[in-house]
Order: sequence, then C-alpha cells, then structure tokens
Amino acid sequence: MINITLPDGSVRQYDKGITPMDVAMSISEGLARNVLAAKIDNKVVDANTPINGDTTLQLLTWNDTDGKSTMWHSSAHLMAEALEFYYPGIKLAIGPPIANGFYYDVDFMDYTIQEKDLEKIEQKMKELAKEKSPFVRKEVSKADAIAYFTEKQDPYKLELIEGLDDGQITFYTQGNFTDLCRGPHIPNTGFIKAVKLTSIAGAYWRGDEKNKQLTRIYGITFPKAQELTEYLEKVEEAKRRDHRKLGKELELFTFSQTVGQGLPLWLPKGAALRERLENFLKKAQRKSGYEQVITPHIGNKELYVTSGHYAKYGADSFQPIKTPDVNEEFLLKPMNCPHHCEIFKSRPRSYKELPARFAEFGTVYRYEQSGELHGLTRVRGFTQDDAHIFCTQDQVKEEFKKVIDLVLYIFKTLSFENFKAQISLRDPENPSKYIGSDENWEKAESAIIEAAAEKNLPTIVEYGEAAFYGPKLDFMVQDALGREWQLGTIQVDYNLPERFELEYIGADNQKHRPVMIHRAPFGSMERFVAVLLEHCAGDFPLWLTGSQFTILPISEKYNAYAEKVSEFLNNYDIRGSVDDRNEKIGKKIREAELNKIPFMLIVGEQEEANQQVSVRQRKEGDLGAMSMEEFKNLVEKLVEQELVFNV
Repeated sequence: MINITLPDGSVRQYDKGITPMDVAMSISEGLARNVLAAKIDNKVVDANTPINGDTTLQLLTWNDTDGKSTMWHSSAHLMAEALEFYYPGIKLAIGPPIANGFYYDVDFMDYTIQEKDLEKIEQKMKELAKEKSPFVRKEVSKADAIAYFTEKQDPYKLELIEGLDDGQITFYTQGNFTDLCRGPHIPNTGFIKAVKLTSIAGAYWRGDEKNKQLTRIYGITFPKAQELTEYLEKVEEAKRRDHRKLGKELELFTFSQTVGQGLPLWLPKGAALRERLENFLKKAQRKSGYEQVITPHIGNKELYVTSGHYAKYGADSFQPIKTPDVNEEFLLKPMNCPHHCEIFKSRPRSYKELPARFAEFGTVYRYEQSGELHGLTRVRGFTQDDAHIFCTQDQVKEEFKKVIDLVLYIFKTLSFENFKAQISLRDPENPSKYIGSDENWEKAESAIIEAAAEKNLPTIVEYGEAAFYGPKLDFMVQDALGREWQLGTIQVDYNLPERFELEYIGADNQKHRPVMIHRAPFGSMERFVAVLLEHCAGDFPLWLTGSQFTILPISEKYNAYAEKVSEFLNNYDIRGSVDDRNEKIGKKIREAELNKIPFMLIVGEQEEANQQVSVRQRKEGDLGAMSMEEFKNLVEKLVEQELVFNV
C-alpha cells in the first residue's frame, strides 16, 4: 500500500500502481469526469500515470491553470491532426499552450492558407474531438524517433530530437496523429467541446530571423460552448479597450517607421500623463527615503561584462555604438543596475548610510525581433521606474517589505485590486543557468518567502522563473477583463555586489559586502501605461486624467466668463479648457462624454450673474450650480480621496 496526500491534507491509502484517475473515481465519479491531468509531487502528468510510492497528488480540472494548459496543449495536437487531413505533407514544428489557448508553427510548403480557411479546420477539430480518441503516451528510443520522422520527412522534429537524450523521448498518439511530445495530455479528445481558431501570423523557426519563416495558427478551446461565447464577448471588449486604439484616439503616443520600429513617440497629452505618473511615484519614493539619480543612455562594454549580463544574454541583445577610438566599445544601456552599482562604489560607504536607495526613471534599449513588437507592451526603447537598494544582511527583509508596501500603494491607488504575487525561484534541475553561490541563493530565497508571508500576500511559487542573478517577487495583476499582466517586480541580489566588489565599513570597522534589492513597481512606463489604458478603457482616475474639466459656454457672449473660470481653476492646478466652438451645447456635452472628461461646466447668463458654474459629472449627470470655489473644493476633495492611502 502507498500513502497519497491530497491538497486538503488528508491521506488516503491505495495499492501501488494506482493512477490519478483511479483516485478521482474513488472520491467521486463526477470528479473523475472533470479530471484533465494531475500533479504528482508538484509535477504535471497524465491522469493515467501509475503512482508507485508515497506522494502528494492534486487532481487538475478546467478550474486549474495547469488543467487549462494541458487541455490547450492537447488541442494543439488536435489542430495538427486536422491540418494534416486538409494539407497532407506539411511539416510541423512546435505547438505549445500559451496564456490563452495554443498555437502550432507549421511549414505549409506549397500550400497557401488564409483566415477564411480556419473555419473548416475548426469543424474538422470538432469532428475529431467527438471521436473521444485517447491520448496514448509511448516511450521510444532516439534511433526509432529519428527513423519515424525521417520517413515522415519532417526536418523540424528531427532537429528537436537532436537535442534530446536517448531514454527521454516520448511520442503521443491520438486518432491518426502521432507527435514528438513530452506531454502531459488530457485523457481523450472528447473533453474539447468548443473550438475557435483566432488568427494566423508569421514566426521564424526557433525565433531566429535567419531561419525560415513558418505559419503560426492560434486557437483556443473550451469544455463548454457557453464559455467560448463568453470568451468571444471578452475579445470584442478587449478590442474596444486596445491601448493602441485608445492611444491614438486620446492622442497619447504614436510610432514612426522613420524613427524606427518599437520606439514610441509620446505626444503632448501622453507626455503629460507620464509626467503625472512619474511625479506620483517620485513623491511616494521621497517619503520612503529614495534619492534620485541619473545615468547615461550608454555604457562601456566592460560594465556589462563585469555584471554578467553580456555573457548571459549574448552580444545579439546589446546594441553597439561605434566610436573613433578602437580601444573603447560602448553599448546602448539595456539595464540600469550596473550603473547604480558604480554610483554606490563612487566613494567609501559606512553602515550608518545604509540602506542607500537610488531611484531613476532610466530609459533602456533592448533588441526585440520585429514580429514580437506590440504597441507599448513590447518595445525596443522603454523607461523603467528603477531603483536599487543597497543594505546590510540584517536589513534585507525589512527593506523588501517596505517595497511590497510601495507596490500595494500604487496598485490600490490605480484600482488594480486583483493580483497575486509570484515567488520566482531557481530551477533545481538546471543550476547552471544562474550565477552565485548556493548559500547566497538560499539566503535570498528565504528573505523573499518570509517577507511575502509576513505581508500576507497571496502567492504562488514558480521554479525556474528567477533572474539569473537572484530570486524575485513578481506581481501579476488582473485587469478589468480578467487578463493577467506582470507589472511590478522586486529582486534580491547577492551576486552583483560581489561582481562589482561593493563594500561598506561596518560597526566593527571591517569591510562588508552589501546586499542589493532591485525594484520597479510600474515595471516600465510604456507597459504600465498600456495595461492601465486597457484596464480603465482610457477612463483615468480624476487625479491622473489629462482634462479634469471642460467649460461649455451657452453662446459666444459668455466666452469671456468661461475664460475667467478656466483661469481660476488652472491657478489651483485643476486641468481643463474652454470649448468655445460655435456648436450646440448638446453636441459639446456628447463629445466631452466621448473624450472621457470627468466634469462639464456649463456657463450662461444666470451662471455669469451669480458667478457660478452648472456642473455636470460624467456618468453621474447634473450636480447643480456651484461657485467656482465650491467646484474647486469638490475636485480637490475627490483627488485627495483617490490618493488618500499612505505609503
């Protein structure tokens, strides 16, 4: 008999060799009907995997992230089977699950495929799904795997097999389709009830522009048709909220092929929005003891060699700048941390000065492939709200907790109420990916885990997601449509202080090595603005919005009074302007509503006589007549309420 521990802590005894599906059946037949896969000792496996020893077990359904991922992985195989039915002889590359669905990269050879062809492929997938074909796993030797795909004339699979070890290769078969795959998969195709193939794109094999461009087909599936309907409604809402569309409508930013792909140009309204966000964070940082620094947009190559970034990311990620002096090689700055290390190192430091907190809105440059660029969320030049804290070992946890407080303050102020914190640790099976000693890694990981627990953060742990120099806490924010975005991040780093030989004089008058904490609550200004735009659909909080009011004169006779009101409010840093166009008042109100202006101030004969304004609030309607002073007080009170939280 073996002991199986379930997520609720209960322990059940079963015969050796039992499968997760058998366990599910022993609990409830209804549960078993919904099991898509399982986690054995935190590893996702097929539901029919034999269990041969004491273990922890989690049965995965559609309600679990790993359950969805398994179904979408299986759906990619189902799509590949449908594609081979209509396009025999095509060459398949890879077909993984993604955050919302799946894709498969395909070399269509002499065939052409268009968006209109997706419907027939969907129908074939539904037809195949109804056959309830089981996903059958088979271990094969490397020689047999090579022989199979050689006969099939599939160069992409053969290239993948080259990098695999003999004894670790598996095939999965469902229906008439067999694929090279390590799994896991759902029990059978019958779980897939609703299918939507969403788009076609180009993708270079293995992400390398030097390789052949393949066709990538995206799709998503669901266990119920109603869930697909709800998803498609969300997709339409997402299109309405697309930050690229809103950014153009609200005149926030633009792109120019002449300037270069992935290099955003901030228009006056967008620049003002960014400035308000920066000032908001700078004020919070000043209260938290940060000092502002500025570093160059370039750095000597040796700076990044010392930090380890150059070796880790390779020359292709760094953009060199040619100089007349052949002995100097400069690179566009891809990150701020090495520069901040040099600031700390610029003079002797005492323990009495620690923690030292250096903050910078630093613009960095990274080469992203053109096919991966997407509005403001994936760009080549972006500004990080970066800061680096240099502290003693005893100060690490407390400083980490203070940064958590700062991140939570930002999220609360901007109504990002649904989030989780991801503790990103080393991949225990691939330690060569990381630099630094095991001892330092263990100290850093413990500090993050303890700090998150003491702040009662809802956390998940992801192995293999740590930065190469240290573990981190990533904040995954859910927007108004339920989509998840990574925004803020906090990282503990024992390695860069060693590489840069950073020191401070301790109370014992001896030299000590500081610990470094990296943090960026916004992540980057570009990505944060994009996510914020889509989250609030361009309807910004009152303190952040560009125009807090517009004044609408009934006729041109009252333009002078309207200007007087505008000047009064502008003197109190309440932002807005006069709409003195020769248009009907109803049209002006409608346009102000469309432009998401919070307050419309209507002025005419009565308002001028009483030195008042008639106030109309967006979404709320008429608030009645107020003096200029009363309206000013109202706006100030509302803004204060939005920013009331303390750091």
